[in-house]
Amino acid sequence: MFQRPVLSGVEGSQVESADASLCEVASPFERVQEQIGAICERMNIDEGIQARLRKCERELVVNFPVRMDDGKVKIFTGFRIQHNDTRGPAKGGIRYHPDVTLDETRALAVWMTLKAAVVSIPYGGAKGGVICNPKIMSQGELERLTRRYASEISILIGPEKDIPAPDVGTNPQIMAWIMDTYSMNKGYSVLGVITGKPLEIGGSKGRFEATGRGCMLSARLAANHLGMDLKGATLAVQGFGNVGGGGSQTAGQRRLPGHSSKRFPGWHLQPQGPGSRKCAPSQDGNRFSPGL
Repeated sequence: MFQRPVLSGVEGSQVESADASLCEVASPFERVQEQIGAICERMNIDEGIQARLRKCERELVVNFPVRMDDGKVKIFTGFRIQHNDTRGPAKGGIRYHPDVTLDETRALAVWMTLKAAVVSIPYGGAKGGVICNPKIMSQGELERLTRRYASEISILIGPEKDIPAPDVGTNPQIMAWIMDTYSMNKGYSVLGVITGKPLEIGGSKGRFEATGRGCMLSARLAANHLGMDLKGATLAVQGFGNVGGGGSQTAGQRRLPGHSSKRFPGWHLQPQGPGSRKCAPSQDGNRFSPGL
């Protein structure tokens, strides 16, 4: 929760003004709109196209009940945003996190549109999320939450319309539940409704590690561009989930020494490199066990 900073010798009106400016800076969607404006200005893009890119085409907010393990019913809020589908079906991940917001989800959907366009992939941009903390939920609670959320957003998703994927706090198992729930309502298996599934139901080899691997490859290319020699370099990783964990594995294969993670207190510097067996993913494919 945000707490007002204590500023000695500052008038209340000045503090309120500072709070207002902080709120203005903190909006991801406003920042991405500014990015679009700057890009369109440099490229001399028509004002009508600019206006369309500044808005999301479809926004779905759902509030749905989930029965918890203690028998109580809790209401969760989820989102699915489609920014633009001009170039093809919307594409974007689903994240489970306590800090998920509608504003952030909008911004991430826009960035998905831009990323797909930059690399000439025929997809549009979308994003989804549920405000929850998957780390404190049981497997049964996660399944019930996921299946209900999938039912709620099924009016938007589909192989020709919008194809979700894993993101922060989600994993191949959750993608399998979404695919299964969507397929139940169709009457047949629809494997193409989602990516990041387990291999047994049409997933792609290397998909789980792809983001972390891409991060490390980008870092290597950046180092080459800057003339940096990675021999003897030390790697610091903030977080050890899907991206940080996969990236560390890739870095360990290249023998980059040193590893630190702020998410799990048990992780510390590893002179032999982050690629040791102690940095292996746990059974659920979503968390990494700090066995140090």
